[in-house]
Amino acid sequence: MLLGGGHAHVHVLQDLARQPMPGAQVTLVSPFRTALYSGMVPGLVAGRFATDDCSIALATLAARAHVSFVDGSATALNAAARSVTIARPDGSTQQFDYDTLSVDTGGVIDRETIPGAREHALFVRPVEVFVQLLDRLLELVQAQPRSVVVVGGGAAGVELALALARRIAGAGHVSLVTGGPAPLASYPPPVRRRAARALKRAGITVLEEPCREISASHVQLGGGARLACDAPVLAIGTRAPTWLAASGLALDEAGFLATGPTLQSLSHPEVFAAGDVAARPDAPRPRSGVYAVRAGAPLALNLRRFTAGGALETYRPQPRSLNLIACGDGRAIGVWGGWSFEGRWVGAWKDRIDRAFVARFR
Repeated sequence: MLLGGGHAHVHVLQDLARQPMPGAQVTLVSPFRTALYSGMVPGLVAGRFATDDCSIALATLAARAHVSFVDGSATALNAAARSVTIARPDGSTQQFDYDTLSVDTGGVIDRETIPGAREHALFVRPVEVFVQLLDRLLELVQAQPRSVVVVGGGAAGVELALALARRIAGAGHVSLVTGGPAPLASYPPPVRRRAARALKRAGITVLEEPCREISASHVQLGGGARLACDAPVLAIGTRAPTWLAASGLALDEAGFLATGPTLQSLSHPEVFAAGDVAARPDAPRPRSGVYAVRAGAPLALNLRRFTAGGALETYRPQPRSLNLIACGDGRAIGVWGGWSFEGRWVGAWKDRIDRAFVARFR
């Protein structure tokens, strides 16, 4: 069973399409028949891409790989019984047994972490749902000037604020509430300075405060001030899915699925995991989804070898990777180790990389 339609599992599906696994029945479970490549979502929000440009047809790719596709999301996992309970779109639940399980569902945003968020905010995850609701947000802004507040000072929040500012230029105002530290606080100082200039250039108000509460008309800041807000957008960090807690699988301190160098669970070798849902105690959690993308090929190989009883390959994440942050206007900021650079040429480079990634699965 492939649980989730994340970037690593897209690689697995492509591998199975090229070379089916004899004697194996493979099932993909995902709530979405089409996956959006997260690296292109800021460009989509900015109006530089169409939805189709960023889309990977999961169900079609599964069919090519002779993989059964099940619409649904996990609600429970019993590692001892080797079973997963799936909630179907019609409200029913169904239990599936597995011999080998691979998890690539991603993390989830805690909708209760900020009071009022569940009722009033637009969440950036799952990105497929966010993009479906984006048109409605843009219609509201075009009908009447609106105040949009993006909550979250990481790369996702910064990219989204810059993209929205570009998209609604002249029809609304964008503010960025970082949660306390400066934007991109985990990045080197030169990158933070470049981001600060990009935010200023876009006319975005940056508030280095936490968001305490969200209502229908404003957000309450940590210092006590109220910020007028017609459309709050949450791009905060993710947590582990709640169904992992009682799964019986080894988890890290934050509740993510703990894996070893072969991408196997530390407690159940028949369970594999990649992407944001997985944690490597022997490797730091990266800033971006590059880890998930590059884990796809070794995950596909190890699932094939595990099923056949062969020796597994060790996956060693690169100590550093290229990180490209979109600025919404065609520019991008590049980060490589302690180096940073920016410009329209970096934006064009990012576009080529992103388009090439999606094109591989068309």
